[in-house]
Amino acid sequence: MKAFRLVKPYVVENRWAIGFGLVCLIVVDFLQLLIPRIVKHAVDDLTIFEATGSTLAVYAGYIMILAVLIGAFRYGWRLCLIGTSRKVEEALRSRLFDHIQTLSASYFDKVRTGDLMAHATNDIQHVRMAVGMGIVAFTDAVVLGTAAVCFMAYIHLTLTAFVLIPMPLIVFGTRFFSRRMHRMYRQVQASFSELTEQVRERFAGIRIIKAFNRETDETNEVEAVSGDYVRKNIRLAALMGAFFPMMMFFANLSLVLVLYLGGRHTIAASITPGDFVAFISYLGLLTWPMMALGWVTNLIQRGKASLERIGSIVNTRPAVADAPDTGFAGPLHGEIVFRRVTFAFHSDSSPVLHEIDLKVPAGSMLGIVGPPGSGKTALLSLLPRLYDVGKGQILIDGRELRYIRLEHLRSAITCVPQEPFLFAGNIRDNITFGRSDVSEEQLVEATRKAVMYKTVCGFPNGFDTMVGEKGVILSGGQKQRIALARAMLRDTPVLILDDPISQVDTETGSRIVENLRSMAGRKTVLLASHRLSALWFADQIITLDNGHIVESGTHDRLMAQNGYYARTFRLQQIEEKAYAD
Repeated sequence: MKAFRLVKPYVVENRWAIGFGLVCLIVVDFLQLLIPRIVKHAVDDLTIFEATGSTLAVYAGYIMILAVLIGAFRYGWRLCLIGTSRKVEEALRSRLFDHIQTLSASYFDKVRTGDLMAHATNDIQHVRMAVGMGIVAFTDAVVLGTAAVCFMAYIHLTLTAFVLIPMPLIVFGTRFFSRRMHRMYRQVQASFSELTEQVRERFAGIRIIKAFNRETDETNEVEAVSGDYVRKNIRLAALMGAFFPMMMFFANLSLVLVLYLGGRHTIAASITPGDFVAFISYLGLLTWPMMALGWVTNLIQRGKASLERIGSIVNTRPAVADAPDTGFAGPLHGEIVFRRVTFAFHSDSSPVLHEIDLKVPAGSMLGIVGPPGSGKTALLSLLPRLYDVGKGQILIDGRELRYIRLEHLRSAITCVPQEPFLFAGNIRDNITFGRSDVSEEQLVEATRKAVMYKTVCGFPNGFDTMVGEKGVILSGGQKQRIALARAMLRDTPVLILDDPISQVDTETGSRIVENLRSMAGRKTVLLASHRLSALWFADQIITLDNGHIVESGTHDRLMAQNGYYARTFRLQQIEEKAYAD
């Protein structure tokens, strides 16, 4: 039951609804047990020829009243128990989503999106079934089963003892199958995660698949994964196909004993024909608890396997989190200091930054250049603590980042990533990013600074133009400028730009650069770029190579050193001049 501790808080929270639902369910069970007693009296009256139309009408009226009451109370338990299971489903999904958002970037480097989608959909549905119908089946198995046995014993104790002979076999059979079912459920659900990821990835990359004429090959790969999922389900179905018939066999074995032994007692007048019919009716009612025992085992094993998978995520602690003594929440101005910072993305991988010493005064601009893979993006990702440093310290305004609350730190930093990401909404929503306090003037001003306003005005619906999944209807440069406008809308002391004009033409890039230069003295700007014309005016420029700072200084100083920066700058000047000509 350790796995079910995950849903315990939600069960406790809804305990009154669950309690009322259980009362209604138990009432329904006992009302059902009264119907065979009415049938018994009707059969006995018919047998001794004392039944009349009026007495049979009375018996029928009793059954009708019981049917109405059963319907009313059944509505009550379904509303409370099934409704509560839906609330548990909602709460667990929200908790899972909230927790996933707290996990560090390093977690998502290793976990696939399809796995998380499977956890948030398929696994949580299994938990809902275990909580809702699992409680119903278990209660029926205990209450209805026990009560039916008591009524049967009241009719004839010896006959009841014979009928219960198959029961221990059911218990042992359930224990035998439950362990195998749990193991196979885990395999099936892991296979479902793999199938979800494969399908998601191919839908996301459908344009590449079409461009390379790979439809047939990709279909074959998905079919292979789908086939594995089906095979695992068939093996599970084979196991269940043996389990449920076993339950029915033992239930029918009890019926055989009743017909033979109960029939002999009826012939010998030890019990009345009405008692014999009622006994068979109670045995019929007992068949459902026997089946419910198997079903609840099925539901619990599915729910347990799913909760273990969800629990492995919920129990994962974020690698980047607030320190216990974090408390600083004062204003940040943007002086940044790196002290002998060494960093690797994973503990078992080689460092991508080595002994970085760097100081960026508040309100100044730092330019970062270097060949691909030199560590520029890694350096920028450390400042908002997407990752934590391995060795050394990073300070902002003299305070180490670890001792500033994450929420407060990130609210003071605006980031434009190297690969801009747009949500499947309209342009307005992507720029405002959920903010409701943005005026139309602020929106237009931010878009002008990103040199995107004229482009937006050229769309038929302007800011209300739908961009599609990941901004599919826009060019790379347009997506990059929308991401830049999103950043321009935020007034934060620190601005991080990772190659912000890599996908725009030279003229547009120059206009964006001029707007960036206007921020001098007002914001601390860290700008990494392969296009050196975007940062030559920076107060300080560093060149990274294999995670080391190999050059540092102003544009004029680096040009005089004739190193990587100078060679690259001159080459790009030649390319831009040739493009202009």
